[in-house]
This record gives sequence, C-alpha cells and structure tokens, in this order.
Amino acid sequence: MKKVYLHTLTIRLWHWVNAAIVIILTLTGIQLRAPGTETIPEILGLWFPDYNTAVLIHKYFGFAMAASVIFWIVYIISSGSFRKHYLFRLSDIPIMGRQARYYVIGLFNGEKNPFVSTPEGKFNPLQKLTYGAVMPVVLLVLIITGIPFSDIFYFRNAIERFGGIRSLDALHVIAAYLCLLNFLVHLYMTTMGHHVFDHIKSMIVGYEEISEEEDSPSEVVLTKG
Repeated sequence: MKKVYLHTLTIRLWHWVNAAIVIILTLTGIQLRAPGTETIPEILGLWFPDYNTAVLIHKYFGFAMAASVIFWIVYIISSGSFRKHYLFRLSDIPIMGRQARYYVIGLFNGEKNPFVSTPEGKFNPLQKLTYGAVMPVVLLVLIITGIPFSDIFYFRNAIERFGGIRSLDALHVIAAYLCLLNFLVHLYMTTMGHHVFDHIKSMIVGYEEISEEEDSPSEVVLTKG
C-alpha cells in the first residue's frame, strides 16, 4: 500500500464545515416542514426549542450555505482544481459504462474499481457529472429560492416573479430533497474504500492508501485526460 495525497487542507476544512451546514439545514428543515416533530431533531442529538428558533437557525445557516458555495466555486477555479478534477472531458465518455457497471454489479462481485483516484484526477466521470449537477445547479436553486424566504415582505416582488410563495416553496423543497438524496448517496459512497472508513479518513488527513495492484499503468491511464 502507498499513500497518495488527494485533498488539500483548504478542501478538507471546507468539506467538514459544509457538511455541518447541510446537517443543520436538514434538521431545521424537518422541523419547518412538519411543526410538532421536534422529537426528530432531538433523537438525532440536536434540539430546537420552538418553531421560531428553527426558522432563525435555518435562515442564518442558509446564508452560511450561500457563502460556502461561493467560496467553493472561487477556490476550485482559482486553484486550478476545477480543470484538473471536475471538468468533464470527451475522454471520460468511454469510461462511463465501465464505471456504472462497477457500481451496479462489479462492486457486489468483488471486482476492482476501474477508476483509481490520483492527484491528477480525483473523480471518475460519474462523480464529475454528479458534482456538476449538485453544486452549480441544485445548490444554487436551493440558495436562490431560499433567500426570498429570509424576508418575504422585502422580497415580495421577487416572490411574485417566481409565481407566488407556493411555487417558490415547491422549488425550494424539491431542491432540498435532491440535496438530501445526494447527501445520503455520498455517505454510502464513503464506505467503498478498502475499509469502510478509508474515504472518511482521507478527508481528515488528506492522504488515501492505494495498493500497488491498483496503481498499475493500465488503471492509472483511466484517471487522466
């Protein structure tokens, strides 16, 4: 086994701060969508004394999410990370079928992952498509539809342009469900290392362990381009 440095300190700090924001927004969102279900956040280890408190927490953590997304976009572009890790290329297309087959069949048959993360390319084509859909699209929809709720009187004209508060709320909730689904899938994907906590560990220390067998030339080629 050898260690490969994949995640910078900046990305690791951002990742865990953003994860905390997502969790808080999810728990307060549950309480806002279904008043009287305060026991759900309580069971999960958090407690919001009343509906108004949940509203305030959700509001300010929503602003924190907006700042987090803006920071992420600025960072990956200015650092060159977008071009290196997130940009979908034509050379990724032939790999998509193999990667999809691995997730659906190969993983459960004990086959090797056809993609090996390297400092030159951390994400396989399906991961690139997912990040491309969630970060710039779904999260931006969530933020744009959420800001008017911070002060519905001040943003009443904007709300009317969205078709009214019910239409705006529907868009916001759909985007929130998509984000929650992505969060759950993301948690599942973290278990796909050599050991169940390997990917989580790498997001703490920055390094990921890769076996010499995985690091063969035929496999590494798939991570480039």
